[in-house]
Amino acid sequence: MSLERYQTDPGHTFVTFEVKHALTSTVRGRFDEVQGSIELDAATHRGRADVTIDTGSISTGTPKFDAHLRSDAFFDAEHHPQARFVGTGFRYEGDKLAALDGELTLLGRTHPVTLRSTSFNCYHSAHLNQDVCGGDFEATILRSQWGMTWGLEIGIPDSVKLLIEIEAIKQA
Repeated sequence: MSLERYQTDPGHTFVTFEVKHALTSTVRGRFDEVQGSIELDAATHRGRADVTIDTGSISTGTPKFDAHLRSDAFFDAEHHPQARFVGTGFRYEGDKLAALDGELTLLGRTHPVTLRSTSFNCYHSAHLNQDVCGGDFEATILRSQWGMTWGLEIGIPDSVKLLIEIEAIKQA
């Protein structure tokens, strides 16, 4: 197996989420601090993705709401400053990456998560003069699996859509 190592590009890597607010409008937010690496063997379609999210970097555009999300009611960023996804199950359909199976650790709990690929591509960046791989991935999780239950009794949905847009630069 010939693994090539890639480091995430912070200017092209974003983790966002969507959740319904009282089953009416969609609330969106993102994490401003995300870092990670990808190891990929293109010939065997095997590899590993490791993405770490700074939970305190959450941003919805509303500072009071951000503080509430950082509190122990949701991400408890003081005691759990990071969330981490480690993916080892690269699933291809032909030559197209279809999904990445892995584990998400959040609030000190780890559960399996499958990220579906909506796009994935590797190319040579003329701007960087380096090879780059990246794509868009998504999953829907139940936040209660990780112990995030605040508001369930008043109708705040359990279901959260995660969107991960990632680009990573090949390392020498």
